[in-house]
Amino acid sequence: MNRECLNHLLTEEERNHFQEQGYLYVPNALTSEMVKHLINVIDKIHNNALSTGRAKPNNHWGFSNFLGEDDAFLDLVDMSTTLPKVWGILGWNIYLYHAHMHVKPSAPAEAQDGDGWLEWHQDSGRVNIEMETHPRPRLSLKVAYFLTDVSEPGRGNFYIRPGSQLSDMPLPETEISRDPREKTASGIPDDAMPVCVEPGTAVLFDRRLWHSRSPNTSEMTRKALFYGYGYRWIRPKDDMEVEHLYERCDPIRRQLLGDAVRNNGRYVPTDEDVPLRGWLIEQFGEESVYSQSPVGI
Repeated sequence: MNRECLNHLLTEEERNHFQEQGYLYVPNALTSEMVKHLINVIDKIHNNALSTGRAKPNNHWGFSNFLGEDDAFLDLVDMSTTLPKVWGILGWNIYLYHAHMHVKPSAPAEAQDGDGWLEWHQDSGRVNIEMETHPRPRLSLKVAYFLTDVSEPGRGNFYIRPGSQLSDMPLPETEISRDPREKTASGIPDDAMPVCVEPGTAVLFDRRLWHSRSPNTSEMTRKALFYGYGYRWIRPKDDMEVEHLYERCDPIRRQLLGDAVRNNGRYVPTDEDVPLRGWLIEQFGEESVYSQSPVGI
């Protein structure tokens, strides 16, 4: 674990903002050199997908099994500017259960606001129907790394409704996945806002935060990476092939990639299952790993 992360611990102000609003901006999470390198690698992967037909020209494209494509993707798993915020919110029994890259070229001219492009939803599909709690449980969060300039609306920004993570809008019990309303929504709710940030900014958001994609009507192609962290007893959401990466990783990164001594260790972990916990104890003491930790763990 890079000790640089100790300079980026979750502050009390950040904690309160995330709990109340459901999101948190982390400016300059990535250096300009990192952004440039990541864009170059994504372009190569995307161009390969275009050449093989896995992606179509001028269409939005997403890809999940990319962590082994370049060391830079692997480095983001325990990024020093963002991981301390993640463990500060979720605690130490966590791993990366979900990751995807997005490439969003310019949309057709007819894709304008209010033309059915809003798809308001909470993440995790059936979780929102089958968990019998109020409000719905947080369970996980995402870290979105924006690599291109989305500092203005109309650039494929994703929209959020701040504070809505505590709002349990009714979902139909018969729906197999998401609320079908997301396919028919038009107009922008009064409480919605576009996420407008500079390249290299990371945005953490609660999986329960109601959010939506929007079209890219600019001249540029939006490129972003999303890393989803959840508790180790949650099943992986993507078909990520990561086991072959373990031998290249330190123990904490292996934990974050889903390694475990035994299956029950995801529910009742041993020290070997969760080296992140041991590292936090070394840095902050035994009390730091309690649920009400004063250092945000």
